[in-house]
Amino acid sequence: MTLPDTGRDAWTKVERQVLERLDRPERVQQFLDGITYNDDKQCRSPRRVLRDRRAHCMEGAMFAAAALRYHGFGCRLLDMLAVRDDDHVIALFQEHGCWGAVAKSNFTGLRFREPVYRSLRELVMSYFESYFNVVQEKTLRGYSRPVDLSHFDAIGWRTTEADLDQPIGSYLTARPHIPLLTKAMIRSLGNTDARSFEAAMVGCNPAGLYQVT
Repeated sequence: MTLPDTGRDAWTKVERQVLERLDRPERVQQFLDGITYNDDKQCRSPRRVLRDRRAHCMEGAMFAAAALRYHGFGCRLLDMLAVRDDDHVIALFQEHGCWGAVAKSNFTGLRFREPVYRSLRELVMSYFESYFNVVQEKTLRGYSRPVDLSHFDAIGWRTTEADLDQPIGSYLTARPHIPLLTKAMIRSLGNTDARSFEAAMVGCNPAGLYQVT
């Protein structure tokens, strides 16, 4: 079910002109794919992403959530838990009773998902083979339940100039995560192959990569 965005008046006229064009999840994804991958640690609001035309994973997911909400898709995020790697955050949407996702990533395979997944676990597992670190270890281990960002409306998450890492980023990572693999599965994991690794790195920003120590 779609819900109206009661906060459209929070946006300026120019911002609304951009958001009006992003009326489908795939158009939101195209916008995110067309801006620079941000390699700094602060977490910009969707307004700042629109202005600066740069975003990392968390910023991209929040922007996508704001754009999806603008068109009645809701504003839900999901955090994927990784080891020896960055977590990955995606913006969720539903169509025809199935889940899809919009995401900004430094890796080619961790972005858009069509709404064809019948459960959140199915959706998250679609990222598994493409989720690896710079030494080619497969790193995805779990996922959170969806977080509705409307719960953060009081702090103006869509338009604030403040860093949102603490109120929203920290909340997401502190949520309980559902494990995907058993210990036996983890012990038997192989590394990703060289061709898949090279394909995933096309167009990446090296400064934004998690450095394995």
